[in-house]
Amino acid sequence: MPDNDALAALLARLSYREGDFTLSSGAKSTFYLDAKQVSYHPEGVELVGNAVHAIARAFGAQAIGGPTLGADAIVTSAVYASARTGHPMTGFIVRKEAKKYGLGKWVEGVSPEGLKVVIVEDVVTSGASLFKAVEHVKEAGAHVVVATALVDREQGGRETIEAAGIPFRPLCTLSQVRAHFDKSK
Repeated sequence: MPDNDALAALLARLSYREGDFTLSSGAKSTFYLDAKQVSYHPEGVELVGNAVHAIARAFGAQAIGGPTLGADAIVTSAVYASARTGHPMTGFIVRKEAKKYGLGKWVEGVSPEGLKVVIVEDVVTSGASLFKAVEHVKEAGAHVVVATALVDREQGGRETIEAAGIPFRPLCTLSQVRAHFDKSK
């Protein structure tokens, strides 16, 4: 399994900030994780891609996808990692809303229809965004075998996802990231 401790350290250094923030849900928080600072970073691309691909393989997934914008770089790096291992997987992204033209699709990229898939997200708080993507992917005919995230904020997302019968395997937890952040002070 890839070194997720190195990923937690990178997240602490590049993504974790303390202060007063408003989250996408509208909730207030005393910290923020800008995970895209890692998922678009050269070192992060390798760590994230290898880790997500390892989880996908462990669960027999054939494709990797997730909600845009948080999953875009993660999906790309995991698909690329899969190509280098001899166990290639396809990728897709779930839109925030269905296209209003063309085929009117929710899911873009290689169709996951009939495939076992892993759903990825950058940061999971309540699990609502990830769960919405799961629903659209199931509607597209895929079988979701596992969900993952760069960081589980440990605020109920795991429970929401697992209550739906989907295993959740985050790459890091907020506790791990904070431990590295505290060491760096």
